[in-house]
Amino acid sequence: MEDRGIPVEIIKIFQFWYRHQTNYVKWAGSLSEPYKLECGVRQGGLTSPKIFNMYLNDLIIELSSMRVGCRVGGVCVNNISYADDMALLGPTAGSIGQMIRVCEKYAASHGLIYNVKKSEFMLFKAASRGPDILPPINLNGTRLNRVTRFKYLGHILADDLKDDDDVERERRALAARGNMLARRFSRCTDQVKITLFKAYCQGLYTGSLWFACSQRSLDALRIQYNNFFRMLMKLPRFCSASVMFAQAQTDGFHAIIRKKVASLVRRLRESDNSILKAIASDPKAPVLRHLVRTMIPQGMSPKYMTH
Repeated sequence: MEDRGIPVEIIKIFQFWYRHQTNYVKWAGSLSEPYKLECGVRQGGLTSPKIFNMYLNDLIIELSSMRVGCRVGGVCVNNISYADDMALLGPTAGSIGQMIRVCEKYAASHGLIYNVKKSEFMLFKAASRGPDILPPINLNGTRLNRVTRFKYLGHILADDLKDDDDVERERRALAARGNMLARRFSRCTDQVKITLFKAYCQGLYTGSLWFACSQRSLDALRIQYNNFFRMLMKLPRFCSASVMFAQAQTDGFHAIIRKKVASLVRRLRESDNSILKAIASDPKAPVLRHLVRTMIPQGMSPKYMTH
Protein backbone atom coordinates (compact mmCIF):
# COMPACT_ATOMS: atom_id res chain seq x y z
CA MET A 1 0.00 0.00 0.00
CA GLU A 2 2.88 2.34 0.70
CA ASP A 3 3.88 2.13 -2.97
CA ARG A 4 0.45 3.45 -3.92
CA GLY A 5 0.98 6.74 -2.12
CA ILE A 6 -1.00 5.95 1.03
CA PRO A 7 0.56 7.49 4.18
CA VAL A 8 1.90 4.97 6.70
CA GLU A 9 -0.20 6.59 9.43
CA ILE A 10 -3.41 5.85 7.53
CA ILE A 11 -2.37 2.23 7.03
CA LYS A 12 -1.67 1.86 10.75
CA ILE A 13 -5.07 3.33 11.63
CA PHE A 14 -6.85 0.75 9.45
CA GLN A 15 -4.68 -2.06 10.82
CA PHE A 16 -5.55 -1.10 14.39
CA TRP A 17 -9.21 -0.62 13.47
CA TYR A 18 -9.62 -4.05 11.89
CA ARG A 19 -7.53 -5.92 14.49
CA HIS A 20 -9.55 -4.60 17.42
CA GLN A 21 -13.10 -4.46 16.10
CA THR A 22 -15.72 -6.50 17.96
CA ASN A 23 -18.94 -7.84 16.46
CA TYR A 24 -22.29 -8.88 17.88
CA VAL A 25 -25.45 -10.47 16.48
CA LYS A 26 -28.70 -8.85 17.55
CA TRP A 27 -31.76 -11.09 17.61
CA ALA A 28 -35.17 -10.26 19.16
CA GLY A 29 -33.65 -7.43 21.18
CA SER A 30 -30.83 -9.57 22.59
CA LEU A 31 -27.10 -9.47 21.78
CA SER A 32 -24.90 -12.48 21.23
CA GLU A 33 -21.51 -13.02 22.78
CA PRO A 34 -18.83 -10.78 21.20
CA TYR A 35 -16.60 -12.25 18.51
CA LYS A 36 -13.85 -11.00 16.21
CA LEU A 37 -14.14 -10.92 12.42
CA GLU A 38 -11.18 -12.72 10.88
CA CYS A 39 -11.64 -11.63 7.26
CA GLY A 40 -13.59 -9.24 5.02
CA VAL A 41 -14.39 -5.55 5.30
CA ARG A 42 -16.88 -3.78 7.54
CA GLN A 43 -20.46 -4.27 6.38
CA GLY A 44 -21.87 -0.91 5.25
CA GLY A 45 -18.64 0.95 6.00
CA LEU A 46 -17.97 4.03 3.88
CA THR A 47 -14.36 2.97 3.30
CA SER A 48 -15.17 -0.69 2.60
CA PRO A 49 -15.71 -0.44 -1.21
CA LYS A 50 -12.40 1.41 -1.72
CA ILE A 51 -10.50 -1.02 0.49
CA PHE A 52 -11.95 -4.00 -1.37
CA ASN A 53 -11.16 -2.37 -4.72
CA MET A 54 -7.54 -2.04 -3.62
CA TYR A 55 -7.56 -5.71 -2.67
CA LEU A 56 -8.76 -6.72 -6.15
CA ASN A 57 -6.85 -4.09 -8.11
CA ASP A 58 -4.00 -6.45 -9.07
CA LEU A 59 -6.51 -8.95 -10.50
CA ILE A 60 -8.16 -6.23 -12.59
CA ILE A 61 -4.76 -5.10 -13.91
CA GLU A 62 -3.79 -8.68 -14.77
CA LEU A 63 -7.07 -9.32 -16.62
CA SER A 64 -6.87 -6.03 -18.53
CA SER A 65 -3.31 -6.76 -19.67
CA MET A 66 -4.13 -10.20 -21.10
CA ARG A 67 -5.00 -8.89 -24.58
CA VAL A 68 -7.91 -11.31 -24.47
CA GLY A 69 -11.54 -10.23 -24.62
CA CYS A 70 -13.55 -7.38 -26.10
CA ARG A 71 -12.19 -4.02 -27.17
CA VAL A 72 -13.90 -0.62 -27.43
CA GLY A 73 -12.07 2.07 -29.38
CA GLY A 74 -8.78 0.21 -28.94
CA VAL A 75 -9.30 -0.12 -25.18
CA CYS A 76 -9.47 -3.62 -23.71
CA VAL A 77 -12.79 -4.13 -21.95
CA ASN A 78 -12.65 -7.73 -20.75
CA ASN A 79 -13.72 -7.13 -17.14
CA ILE A 80 -16.12 -4.76 -15.42
CA SER A 81 -16.00 -4.74 -11.64
CA TYR A 82 -17.86 -3.04 -8.83
CA ALA A 83 -16.63 -4.26 -5.42
CA ASP A 84 -17.22 -8.03 -5.44
CA ASP A 85 -19.47 -8.02 -8.55
CA MET A 86 -17.34 -8.85 -11.59
CA ALA A 87 -18.42 -9.41 -15.20
CA LEU A 88 -16.00 -10.93 -17.73
CA LEU A 89 -16.43 -10.08 -21.42
CA GLY A 90 -14.98 -12.14 -24.26
CA PRO A 91 -15.67 -12.93 -27.93
CA THR A 92 -15.42 -16.72 -27.42
CA ALA A 93 -15.98 -19.31 -24.74
CA GLY A 94 -12.25 -20.01 -24.85
CA SER A 95 -11.36 -16.42 -23.98
CA ILE A 96 -13.77 -16.49 -21.04
CA GLY A 97 -12.15 -19.72 -19.88
CA GLN A 98 -8.70 -18.13 -19.96
CA MET A 99 -9.85 -15.22 -17.82
CA ILE A 100 -11.60 -17.54 -15.37
CA ARG A 101 -8.33 -19.46 -14.88
CA VAL A 102 -6.62 -16.17 -13.96
CA CYS A 103 -9.41 -15.39 -11.48
CA GLU A 104 -9.14 -18.86 -9.94
CA LYS A 105 -5.38 -18.49 -9.49
CA TYR A 106 -5.77 -15.05 -7.90
CA ALA A 107 -8.52 -16.28 -5.56
CA ALA A 108 -6.40 -19.25 -4.44
CA SER A 109 -3.43 -17.02 -3.59
CA HIS A 110 -5.48 -14.33 -1.82
CA GLY A 111 -7.86 -16.40 0.28
CA LEU A 112 -10.96 -15.71 -1.82
CA ILE A 113 -13.78 -18.14 -2.65
CA TYR A 114 -16.05 -17.62 -5.66
CA ASN A 115 -19.73 -18.40 -5.18
CA VAL A 116 -20.34 -20.81 -8.05
CA LYS A 117 -24.09 -20.87 -7.41
CA LYS A 118 -24.30 -17.12 -8.10
CA SER A 119 -22.00 -17.26 -11.14
CA GLU A 120 -23.43 -17.75 -14.62
CA PHE A 121 -22.71 -16.92 -18.24
CA MET A 122 -24.68 -15.49 -21.12
CA LEU A 123 -24.13 -15.42 -24.88
CA PHE A 124 -25.06 -12.11 -26.52
CA LYS A 125 -26.67 -12.82 -29.88
CA ALA A 126 -25.92 -10.92 -33.09
CA ALA A 127 -29.12 -10.05 -34.98
CA SER A 128 -30.97 -12.44 -32.63
CA ARG A 129 -28.80 -15.33 -33.84
CA GLY A 130 -26.22 -17.36 -31.99
CA PRO A 131 -24.95 -20.92 -31.55
CA ASP A 132 -27.23 -23.27 -29.63
CA ILE A 133 -24.36 -25.44 -28.39
CA LEU A 134 -21.36 -24.04 -26.53
CA PRO A 135 -18.40 -25.76 -24.88
CA PRO A 136 -18.75 -25.98 -21.10
CA ILE A 137 -17.52 -23.04 -19.02
CA ASN A 138 -16.30 -24.12 -15.59
CA LEU A 139 -15.45 -22.25 -12.40
CA ASN A 140 -13.53 -24.15 -9.74
CA GLY A 141 -14.45 -27.42 -11.45
CA THR A 142 -18.19 -26.65 -11.52
CA ARG A 143 -20.03 -26.07 -14.77
CA LEU A 144 -21.69 -22.68 -14.97
CA ASN A 145 -25.31 -22.32 -16.02
CA ARG A 146 -26.15 -20.50 -19.22
CA VAL A 147 -28.88 -17.85 -18.87
CA THR A 148 -30.75 -15.63 -21.31
CA ARG A 149 -30.86 -12.66 -18.96
CA PHE A 150 -29.23 -11.56 -15.73
CA LYS A 151 -29.24 -8.57 -13.42
CA TYR A 152 -26.00 -6.66 -12.92
CA LEU A 153 -26.03 -3.85 -10.37
CA GLY A 154 -29.81 -3.71 -10.61
CA HIS A 155 -29.95 -3.44 -14.43
CA ILE A 156 -31.34 -6.39 -16.42
CA LEU A 157 -29.26 -7.47 -19.42
CA ALA A 158 -30.77 -9.78 -22.07
CA ASP A 159 -29.00 -11.98 -24.61
CA ASP A 160 -30.88 -10.32 -27.49
CA LEU A 161 -29.52 -6.89 -26.41
CA LYS A 162 -33.05 -5.56 -25.85
CA ASP A 163 -33.95 -3.39 -22.86
CA ASP A 164 -37.63 -4.30 -22.62
CA ASP A 165 -37.07 -6.53 -19.59
CA ASP A 166 -35.36 -3.70 -17.72
CA VAL A 167 -38.13 -1.24 -18.66
CA GLU A 168 -40.65 -3.75 -17.29
CA ARG A 169 -38.58 -4.07 -14.10
CA GLU A 170 -38.80 -0.32 -13.58
CA ARG A 171 -42.53 -0.30 -14.42
CA ARG A 172 -43.18 -2.85 -11.67
CA ALA A 173 -41.01 -0.95 -9.21
CA LEU A 174 -42.89 2.24 -10.07
CA ALA A 175 -46.19 0.45 -9.46
CA ALA A 176 -45.08 -0.55 -5.96
CA ARG A 177 -43.84 2.93 -5.07
CA GLY A 178 -46.84 4.69 -6.59
CA ASN A 179 -49.39 2.55 -4.76
CA MET A 180 -47.51 3.07 -1.50
CA LEU A 181 -47.58 6.85 -1.91
CA ALA A 182 -51.25 6.96 -2.86
CA ARG A 183 -52.19 4.77 0.12
CA ARG A 184 -50.11 6.36 2.86
CA PHE A 185 -50.18 10.04 1.91
CA SER A 186 -53.66 10.56 0.49
CA ARG A 187 -54.48 13.23 3.12
CA CYS A 188 -51.32 15.29 2.66
CA THR A 189 -51.22 18.66 0.93
CA ASP A 190 -50.59 18.84 -2.81
CA GLN A 191 -47.11 20.28 -2.27
CA VAL A 192 -46.14 17.35 -0.03
CA LYS A 193 -47.50 14.89 -2.60
CA ILE A 194 -45.55 16.54 -5.42
CA THR A 195 -42.36 16.43 -3.36
CA LEU A 196 -42.89 12.73 -2.60
CA PHE A 197 -43.65 11.99 -6.26
CA LYS A 198 -40.40 13.64 -7.33
CA ALA A 199 -38.44 11.67 -4.75
CA TYR A 200 -39.98 8.23 -5.32
CA CYS A 201 -41.29 8.16 -8.90
CA GLN A 202 -38.89 10.22 -11.01
CA GLY A 203 -35.74 8.18 -10.41
CA LEU A 204 -36.36 5.73 -13.30
CA TYR A 205 -33.27 3.74 -12.32
CA THR A 206 -30.87 3.17 -15.30
CA GLY A 207 -33.42 4.82 -17.61
CA SER A 208 -30.62 6.63 -19.43
CA LEU A 209 -29.24 3.23 -20.52
CA TRP A 210 -32.36 2.11 -22.37
CA PHE A 211 -30.85 1.83 -25.81
CA ALA A 212 -32.96 -0.76 -27.65
CA CYS A 213 -36.52 -1.15 -26.42
CA SER A 214 -39.91 -1.19 -28.06
CA GLN A 215 -42.18 1.82 -28.06
CA ARG A 216 -44.83 -0.41 -26.49
CA SER A 217 -42.78 -1.03 -23.34
CA LEU A 218 -41.91 2.67 -23.00
CA ASP A 219 -45.55 3.65 -23.49
CA ALA A 220 -46.61 1.23 -20.74
CA LEU A 221 -44.15 2.86 -18.35
CA ARG A 222 -45.13 6.39 -19.42
CA ILE A 223 -48.87 5.69 -18.97
CA GLN A 224 -48.28 4.25 -15.52
CA TYR A 225 -46.12 7.24 -14.57
CA ASN A 226 -48.92 9.61 -15.63
CA ASN A 227 -51.71 7.59 -14.00
CA PHE A 228 -49.95 7.43 -10.64
CA PHE A 229 -49.58 11.19 -10.59
CA ARG A 230 -53.30 11.56 -11.38
CA MET A 231 -54.17 9.06 -8.65
CA LEU A 232 -51.90 10.72 -6.10
CA MET A 233 -53.25 14.19 -6.85
CA LYS A 234 -56.85 12.91 -7.23
CA LEU A 235 -57.16 14.29 -10.76
CA PRO A 236 -59.61 13.11 -13.47
CA ARG A 237 -58.43 9.95 -15.24
CA PHE A 238 -58.35 11.48 -18.72
CA CYS A 239 -57.00 14.94 -17.92
CA SER A 240 -54.10 16.22 -20.03
CA ALA A 241 -50.74 14.91 -18.80
CA SER A 242 -48.79 17.90 -20.10
CA VAL A 243 -51.19 20.35 -18.43
CA MET A 244 -51.18 18.62 -15.04
CA PHE A 245 -47.37 18.44 -14.92
CA ALA A 246 -47.08 22.07 -16.00
CA GLN A 247 -49.50 23.19 -13.30
CA ALA A 248 -47.61 21.14 -10.69
CA GLN A 249 -44.31 22.54 -11.97
CA THR A 250 -42.80 19.08 -12.26
CA ASP A 251 -41.34 17.08 -15.15
CA GLY A 252 -43.30 14.73 -17.34
CA PHE A 253 -41.99 11.33 -18.47
CA HIS A 254 -40.19 12.52 -21.62
CA ALA A 255 -38.54 15.41 -19.75
CA ILE A 256 -37.21 12.99 -17.12
CA ILE A 257 -35.71 10.72 -19.79
CA ARG A 258 -34.09 13.64 -21.63
CA LYS A 259 -32.55 15.02 -18.44
CA LYS A 260 -31.20 11.60 -17.42
CA VAL A 261 -29.66 11.07 -20.86
CA ALA A 262 -28.18 14.59 -20.91
CA SER A 263 -26.62 13.94 -17.50
CA LEU A 264 -25.15 10.65 -18.74
CA VAL A 265 -23.66 12.24 -21.87
CA ARG A 266 -22.12 15.03 -19.79
CA ARG A 267 -20.56 12.55 -17.37
CA LEU A 268 -19.26 10.44 -20.26
CA ARG A 269 -17.50 13.43 -21.79
CA GLU A 270 -16.05 14.57 -18.47
CA SER A 271 -14.95 11.14 -17.27
CA ASP A 272 -11.29 10.16 -16.96
CA ASN A 273 -12.16 6.46 -17.33
CA SER A 274 -10.46 5.06 -20.45
CA ILE A 275 -13.48 2.96 -21.46
CA LEU A 276 -15.97 5.80 -21.11
CA LYS A 277 -13.63 8.21 -22.88
CA ALA A 278 -13.38 5.77 -25.81
CA ILE A 279 -17.17 5.81 -26.17
CA ALA A 280 -17.56 9.57 -25.73
CA SER A 281 -14.75 10.47 -28.14
CA ASP A 282 -16.23 8.54 -31.09
CA PRO A 283 -19.04 10.65 -32.65
CA LYS A 284 -20.02 7.68 -34.85
CA ALA A 285 -20.53 5.32 -31.90
CA PRO A 286 -24.13 3.96 -32.10
CA VAL A 287 -24.67 4.34 -28.37
CA LEU A 288 -23.56 7.97 -28.31
CA ARG A 289 -25.61 8.86 -31.39
CA HIS A 290 -28.69 7.32 -29.81
CA LEU A 291 -28.16 9.24 -26.57
CA VAL A 292 -27.79 12.55 -28.40
CA ARG A 293 -30.94 11.89 -30.46
CA THR A 294 -32.88 11.10 -27.31
CA MET A 295 -32.20 14.59 -25.98
CA ILE A 296 -34.07 16.34 -28.81
CA PRO A 297 -37.21 18.26 -27.71
CA GLN A 298 -39.55 15.80 -29.43
CA GLY A 299 -38.75 13.27 -26.72
CA MET A 300 -38.74 9.52 -27.23
CA SER A 301 -39.85 9.52 -30.87
CA PRO A 302 -40.74 6.05 -32.26
CA LYS A 303 -38.35 6.43 -35.21
CA TYR A 304 -35.42 6.41 -32.79
CA MET A 305 -36.51 3.24 -31.01
CA THR A 306 -36.01 -0.40 -31.97
CA HIS A 307 -39.26 -2.32 -32.32
